[in-house]
Amino acid sequence: MTAVTSRKMKARGGISWAVLGMMFLLPPTLTSAQSADQDITFARDIFPILQENCQNCHRDAGIAPMSLMTYEEVRPWAPLIQYKVVNREMPPWHIDRAIGLQKFKNDLALSDEEVTMISAWANAGAPLGNVADMPSPIEFSDASEWSYGEPDVIIEWNYRVRATGSDEWGELYSQDLFDQMDKPRYIKAIQIRAVDDASRRVVHHAMSYTSQGSANPDNDQFLIDYASGKSAEIYPDNSGVLLNPDNLVRLSYHTHSIGEVVDAKIQMGIVFYPEDVVPEHRRWTKLLGYSGSLLDIPAGEIVRTDGYVYFHDNATITSFQPHMHGMGSYQCLELIYPSSGTSAQTEMISCTNWDYNWHTIYNYADDVAPLVPAGTVAHIISYFDNTDSNPGNMDARNWAGDGRRTIDEMAFAFLGWYAMTDEEYLAEMERRNALNRGLASSND
Repeated sequence: MTAVTSRKMKARGGISWAVLGMMFLLPPTLTSAQSADQDITFARDIFPILQENCQNCHRDAGIAPMSLMTYEEVRPWAPLIQYKVVNREMPPWHIDRAIGLQKFKNDLALSDEEVTMISAWANAGAPLGNVADMPSPIEFSDASEWSYGEPDVIIEWNYRVRATGSDEWGELYSQDLFDQMDKPRYIKAIQIRAVDDASRRVVHHAMSYTSQGSANPDNDQFLIDYASGKSAEIYPDNSGVLLNPDNLVRLSYHTHSIGEVVDAKIQMGIVFYPEDVVPEHRRWTKLLGYSGSLLDIPAGEIVRTDGYVYFHDNATITSFQPHMHGMGSYQCLELIYPSSGTSAQTEMISCTNWDYNWHTIYNYADDVAPLVPAGTVAHIISYFDNTDSNPGNMDARNWAGDGRRTIDEMAFAFLGWYAMTDEEYLAEMERRNALNRGLASSND
């Protein structure tokens, strides 16, 4: 059950981004004494940070626009690197660090100390230092390899995208499971990708489902989506998605032309639990809190829209993945808990600064993953910026609204969760409480 509301705010007189939670997160400043004592250099201090956090994408075979593998490659970009890391645009981890939960399994963010060090190094003129201090180069796997190892099953779809014309949507079905599976199995990890650069340029998104071939696609089970910057999903150890070998796998695609014919290729790789393992919980993912149908974004305005979804069962929310288009700027997940009183208790779980190039899934750490009692409402809050200050906005003179095209807008989130019985829910609550009591006593 989903409902929506929409609110508009005029962008006049330099509206404060702090009101929207869009404040830049500036690192603590090093004193001059600290700078002198630390004598920050590329070889000893900066290069290890780049190795661990940047080079997997910023290399010749990577997806990033420039290589950061050597000092000679990094030095010209030092001011831009400083800007990107200070404003938390890179590495691509856009969780608002001042709001909600901050423990994730796939956290890519630099520490405050690392951000401060990079900024001080750039301000000092980006010195190289002693080359002997530089760690050995890292050998990265080929960019074409799967991010979590070789899959047990690979499913592939191919589609020819015409050189010119309007956006296209369609459905493709694969029977690959018939040949690669002989019994039901539980999925442990899953990834979907556009295989090469040409495919990435024409595929706006691709959503995958298991299908019984029913005429009603609402009966199909959602698996995983592909969009720019989307990574693999790795489920919690106690949960998995059941896959049957007699199911078709449906791909719902959206492509756009780029002036040349492209033979687009999309692959999905699946890693299973061992055959004899049945996870404690079945995990689910769905597109929830959709509020696009009421989107009304006039030229020059900032608009908020709200979507809601009702949880009929107790649940653990394992992941949050926002979705908007180019005008999107900020999205939050709030929980409204059931209450017998006149006012409901609410909790802001996560907020993210939206970047259309990075459809990041935020996987909560097991000990903080939100516990949802039956009757809870998930509230998806989305902000759209139709002003010239939004770099993702194509033309702030135009009205925008809901639609399927890349230039239209959407507002929803993909939530991952698994249901729990009353007994499981109470047991997990007690486990968390005991854990928190232990942490509190250790800090006394």
